[in-house]
Amino acid sequence: MPPETLYIVGPTASGKTTAALHLALQLNGEIVNADAFQLYQGLDLITAKPTPEQLALVPHHLFSHLASTDPCDAQRYRSLALPILHEIASRGRIPIVVGGSGLYLKALTHGLDPLPPGDPTLRLHLASLTLEEKVAQLLALDPASAENVPLQNPRYVERALEICLLTGQPQSTLRTAATRPQPNVHGFCLTWPRESLHQRINDRVHLMINAGAITEIENAEPITGALLKAIGVHEIQSHLRGEISLTDTISAIQQATRRYAKRQMTWFRREACFQTICLPDHPTPESLSAFIRASSHA
Repeated sequence: MPPETLYIVGPTASGKTTAALHLALQLNGEIVNADAFQLYQGLDLITAKPTPEQLALVPHHLFSHLASTDPCDAQRYRSLALPILHEIASRGRIPIVVGGSGLYLKALTHGLDPLPPGDPTLRLHLASLTLEEKVAQLLALDPASAENVPLQNPRYVERALEICLLTGQPQSTLRTAATRPQPNVHGFCLTWPRESLHQRINDRVHLMINAGAITEIENAEPITGALLKAIGVHEIQSHLRGEISLTDTISAIQQATRRYAKRQMTWFRREACFQTICLPDHPTPESLSAFIRASSHA
């Protein structure tokens, strides 16, 4: 990894985009996406991509990079991101990695374990199972998964189960990243008190709906692949079919987003390489960026 690389991570709606933009403008930086859904083309509102105005302020990389049917995992993400990070650094600029997808971030900060690549046929089968069925099968094959896999996250459960099935071995014995020393990276995890983050999430969902998220889903090409799992897609599609009211749609998206944020924070609490910043202590982008710059050079 280029030693200049700066990480801005945290749960959804924590303010990563604004913080990264401010830092990029001050540090001669360029932003590299580490959000699994923003990597794909389409559904810009649903996936909370930076606005066209924000994208124009500084160079952005790996946003809307893949077609929704193009599979991506941590290994492929690393292969996409590393050359970009080195290229940015080679021009004397600062790569700023921004996102909340834990596995993608860990692929950069810790490297990869020697694990098998994804199998499209097996993944189709696993996608047809309920989360409860996948968890039960995973724990039967690898009871230690309860300690190193977020069992409420379908993506992580599917990958862990896939590793077990493809190798015939418990995935927990194959993963070595957890035993490596914490990497020496310049990384900051943005956090809020629980109630404050929930309010930010609730407000952002209203803003997303008011900005046209329902029309975005209604007018989209048939939504396939990874984007089908983006929070808001299923809920708005149900609303468009007349199955739930707009009020219930908004509430369902808010609830799903709050649950996702909780899973993200559980993940980041285990990643000691990132310094936690409580945003109420830094009420302006200027004070936040000043703190990050000072901490990065300490």
